[in-house]
Amino acid sequence: MEHTYQPEDSDTKVMTLGGGCFWCTEAVFVRVRGVIDVESGYCNGHTLKPTYAQVCEGDTGHNEVVRVVYDPKRISLRELLEIFFVIHDPTTLNRQGNDAGTQYRSGIYWSDEADREVAQQVLDELNVALSDRVVTELERLDNYSKAEDYHQDYFANNPHQGYCAFVVAPKVQKFVQTFTDRLKLD
Repeated sequence: MEHTYQPEDSDTKVMTLGGGCFWCTEAVFVRVRGVIDVESGYCNGHTLKPTYAQVCEGDTGHNEVVRVVYDPKRISLRELLEIFFVIHDPTTLNRQGNDAGTQYRSGIYWSDEADREVAQQVLDELNVALSDRVVTELERLDNYSKAEDYHQDYFANNPHQGYCAFVVAPKVQKFVQTFTDRLKLD
């Protein structure tokens, strides 16, 4: 899949989300009706244009994220965040399953104040539901860079690779079963 995001397109919105391994998060959001593009990347660290190896060492401060470009006429930010919170565990600090480290932290990274307000509302509601155990950070997007090409569409290109088969595929299946009404039909 070619990543088609055009920043000047006023009919789209962008939200950057960190929900553990970006392969998992991307594999879900590419299936969501109203999502136009999903790009794996890194954000909110201090190294400019880090490599995957640098991020995995844990010294750059970056998080593995997906940049989700969506059509707000077809899906709202609240709906995207509802999906986001079902497909990862927002109560584990710097960990998703066996993936551990600050690069796997739960995070919502905003560029628009109105989006921050929506995200804060959803986080507040989730915190009530989960007895104040949510550790998802809500921060302004900073120092974003696209991940290496081989990370893009990783699950689609490597469905039988071990991690994809045993970790990514179940998350995709959970999304499909939970959000059948939000699946892309094309």
